[in-house]
Amino acid sequence: MDFTFISGNLGLDLAGTVGHRRGERIDLLATPGDLARWTVAAGLLDVQPAASEGDLAEARALREAIYRLASAARAGTSMDAADRATLNAAARHAPAGVLLGERGVERGGDLRAALASTARAAAELLGGPQAELIRECEAAPCTRLYLDASHRRTRRWCDMRGCGNRAKAAAFRARQHG
Repeated sequence: MDFTFISGNLGLDLAGTVGHRRGERIDLLATPGDLARWTVAAGLLDVQPAASEGDLAEARALREAIYRLASAARAGTSMDAADRATLNAAARHAPAGVLLGERGVERGGDLRAALASTARAAAELLGGPQAELIRECEAAPCTRLYLDASHRRTRRWCDMRGCGNRAKAAAFRARQHG
């Protein structure tokens, strides 16, 4: 399965590497290689970094902390101190480097730098005014979190081409056969 970056925030996109959280979970970060591929697909690094099982465990812990923190922000409940500590520990590292090279933008660093950039994006979101825009996709069984930047703040699906299209097609079929 390919990675998608439709959440409106890199931290939420990392959290989105688990699908169907309340059902049969789909983990897109199954191996250290998957994690390395994600850093390039996310535009954090130009070259896949070395990644170990320990790195994968650290990235998964960050991913789950971001998901729980964003869910708390969405629900208007207090954020867990341990989850904040996990996020802040990752964010304290130097972020991925962005330079202007002869052929354009060059992004470099190691896996820790890529995770630091991701954690910083999540911290900016969760600690700022956009946290109130966090929504969860209404399409079953999707559990993806995203930012609702629509004009009226009435967006219902994480992505209109996927979940939204399926939901609208199902509603149309129900009306035709109901």
